[in-house]
Amino acid sequence: MKRSSRGGMTLVELIVAFTILLALTSMAVPLARSRVHRIKERDLREALKEIRSAIDRYKDMADANKLGPQDGVDTYNYPKTLQSLVDGVKGAGATADVKVKFLRRIPLDPMTNTREWGMHSMQDDPKSTGWGGQNVYDVFSKSDARAGDGTPYADW
Repeated sequence: MKRSSRGGMTLVELIVAFTILLALTSMAVPLARSRVHRIKERDLREALKEIRSAIDRYKDMADANKLGPQDGVDTYNYPKTLQSLVDGVKGAGATADVKVKFLRRIPLDPMTNTREWGMHSMQDDPKSTGWGGQNVYDVFSKSDARAGDGTPYADW
Protein backbone atom coordinates (compact mmCIF):
# COMPACT_ATOMS: atom_id res chain seq x y z
CA MET A 1 0.00 0.00 0.00
CA LYS A 2 1.39 3.35 -1.07
CA ARG A 3 0.75 6.47 1.01
CA SER A 4 0.44 9.92 -0.49
CA SER A 5 3.19 12.25 0.56
CA ARG A 6 0.74 15.19 0.61
CA GLY A 7 -1.84 14.62 3.30
CA GLY A 8 -2.88 18.29 3.74
CA MET A 9 -1.68 21.85 3.82
CA THR A 10 1.54 22.77 5.56
CA LEU A 11 1.74 25.53 8.12
CA VAL A 12 3.43 27.83 5.60
CA GLU A 13 0.64 27.29 3.07
CA LEU A 14 -1.99 28.08 5.73
CA ILE A 15 -0.20 31.29 6.71
CA VAL A 16 0.02 32.39 3.08
CA ALA A 17 -3.67 31.62 2.49
CA PHE A 18 -4.74 33.55 5.61
CA THR A 19 -2.49 36.47 4.67
CA ILE A 20 -4.12 36.67 1.24
CA LEU A 21 -7.60 36.54 2.82
CA LEU A 22 -6.63 39.25 5.31
CA ALA A 23 -5.35 41.50 2.52
CA LEU A 24 -8.54 41.03 0.49
CA THR A 25 -10.73 41.68 3.54
CA SER A 26 -8.80 44.81 4.50
CA MET A 27 -9.45 46.20 1.01
CA ALA A 28 -13.14 45.26 0.98
CA VAL A 29 -14.15 46.77 4.34
CA PRO A 30 -13.36 50.43 3.45
CA LEU A 31 -15.15 49.99 0.12
CA ALA A 32 -18.22 48.66 1.91
CA ARG A 33 -18.13 51.52 4.43
CA SER A 34 -17.86 54.15 1.72
CA ARG A 35 -20.75 52.53 -0.15
CA VAL A 36 -22.96 52.64 2.96
CA HIS A 37 -21.92 56.26 3.49
CA ARG A 38 -22.85 57.19 -0.11
CA ILE A 39 -26.22 55.45 0.24
CA LYS A 40 -26.97 57.46 3.41
CA GLU A 41 -25.99 60.68 1.65
CA ARG A 42 -28.29 59.84 -1.27
CA ASP A 43 -31.13 59.07 1.15
CA LEU A 44 -30.51 62.39 2.95
CA ARG A 45 -30.71 64.30 -0.35
CA GLU A 46 -33.98 62.55 -1.23
CA ALA A 47 -35.51 63.17 2.22
CA LEU A 48 -34.56 66.87 2.14
CA LYS A 49 -35.95 67.18 -1.39
CA GLU A 50 -39.23 65.52 -0.35
CA ILE A 51 -39.74 67.78 2.68
CA ARG A 52 -38.71 70.96 0.87
CA SER A 53 -41.01 70.11 -2.03
CA ALA A 54 -43.92 69.63 0.41
CA ILE A 55 -43.16 72.99 2.06
CA ASP A 56 -43.08 74.65 -1.37
CA ARG A 57 -46.41 73.06 -2.40
CA TYR A 58 -47.97 74.25 0.87
CA LYS A 59 -46.62 77.78 0.32
CA ASP A 60 -47.86 77.86 -3.30
CA MET A 61 -51.35 76.75 -2.29
CA ALA A 62 -51.46 79.20 0.62
CA ASP A 63 -50.32 82.07 -1.62
CA ALA A 64 -53.05 81.15 -4.12
CA ASN A 65 -55.66 81.13 -1.30
CA LYS A 66 -56.40 77.45 -1.93
CA LEU A 67 -56.08 76.60 1.75
CA GLY A 68 -58.76 77.41 4.28
CA PRO A 69 -58.15 79.50 7.39
CA GLN A 70 -55.49 77.88 9.57
CA ASP A 71 -54.69 78.44 13.22
CA GLY A 72 -51.55 80.46 13.72
CA VAL A 73 -50.84 81.13 10.05
CA ASP A 74 -48.60 84.15 9.60
CA THR A 75 -48.29 86.44 6.63
CA TYR A 76 -45.44 84.36 5.16
CA ASN A 77 -47.83 81.44 4.38
CA TYR A 78 -45.44 78.68 5.47
CA PRO A 79 -46.64 75.67 7.49
CA LYS A 80 -46.62 76.02 11.28
CA THR A 81 -44.98 72.59 11.81
CA LEU A 82 -43.75 69.65 9.77
CA GLN A 83 -46.50 67.54 11.31
CA SER A 84 -49.12 69.83 9.75
CA LEU A 85 -47.83 68.71 6.33
CA VAL A 86 -48.63 65.12 7.33
CA ASP A 87 -51.92 65.80 9.14
CA GLY A 88 -53.19 67.98 6.30
CA VAL A 89 -55.09 71.26 6.21
CA LYS A 90 -58.57 72.11 5.01
CA GLY A 91 -58.83 73.40 1.51
CA ALA A 92 -60.67 76.54 0.46
CA GLY A 93 -63.39 77.14 -2.09
CA ALA A 94 -64.45 74.00 -3.95
CA THR A 95 -62.10 71.86 -1.85
CA ALA A 96 -63.29 73.21 1.52
CA ASP A 97 -64.49 69.78 2.67
CA VAL A 98 -61.24 68.04 1.70
CA LYS A 99 -58.07 67.88 3.77
CA VAL A 100 -55.01 68.56 1.65
CA LYS A 101 -52.02 66.49 2.75
CA PHE A 102 -48.50 67.24 1.59
CA LEU A 103 -46.55 64.31 3.10
CA ARG A 104 -47.51 60.73 3.96
CA ARG A 105 -45.09 60.80 6.88
CA ILE A 106 -42.07 62.79 7.95
CA PRO A 107 -39.09 61.16 6.23
CA LEU A 108 -36.34 59.51 8.25
CA ASP A 109 -33.09 61.43 8.60
CA PRO A 110 -30.59 58.71 7.61
CA MET A 111 -27.72 60.43 9.42
CA THR A 112 -29.44 60.52 12.83
CA ASN A 113 -31.85 57.64 12.16
CA THR A 114 -34.75 59.70 13.56
CA ARG A 115 -37.66 61.64 12.12
CA GLU A 116 -36.56 64.80 13.91
CA TRP A 117 -35.19 67.52 11.67
CA GLY A 118 -33.64 70.86 12.40
CA MET A 119 -35.90 73.66 11.17
CA HIS A 120 -35.62 77.30 10.19
CA SER A 121 -38.46 79.76 10.14
CA MET A 122 -38.62 82.65 7.71
CA GLN A 123 -37.68 85.01 10.55
CA ASP A 124 -34.62 83.00 11.73
CA ASP A 125 -31.03 83.82 10.90
CA PRO A 126 -30.01 81.36 8.13
CA LYS A 127 -26.88 80.31 10.07
CA SER A 128 -28.69 79.67 13.35
CA THR A 129 -29.16 76.15 14.64
CA GLY A 130 -32.22 77.10 16.66
CA TRP A 131 -35.78 77.38 15.47
CA GLY A 132 -37.87 80.43 16.30
CA GLY A 133 -41.07 78.41 16.05
CA GLN A 134 -43.01 80.89 13.88
CA ASN A 135 -43.20 78.65 10.78
CA VAL A 136 -41.22 76.04 8.83
CA TYR A 137 -39.32 77.67 6.00
CA ASP A 138 -36.54 75.08 5.65
CA VAL A 139 -35.21 71.87 7.21
CA PHE A 140 -31.76 70.44 7.82
CA SER A 141 -30.17 67.34 9.34
CA LYS A 142 -29.31 67.49 13.03
CA SER A 143 -26.22 65.37 12.39
CA ASP A 144 -22.83 66.79 13.40
CA ALA A 145 -21.06 64.65 10.79
CA ARG A 146 -19.49 65.94 7.61
CA ALA A 147 -19.75 64.79 4.01
CA GLY A 148 -16.79 63.55 2.02
CA ASP A 149 -16.14 67.07 0.70
CA GLY A 150 -16.01 68.46 4.25
CA THR A 151 -19.38 70.23 4.31
CA PRO A 152 -21.55 69.55 7.36
CA TYR A 153 -24.74 67.65 6.63
CA ALA A 154 -26.60 70.40 8.48
CA ASP A 155 -25.67 72.79 5.63
CA TRP A 156 -27.20 70.64 2.87
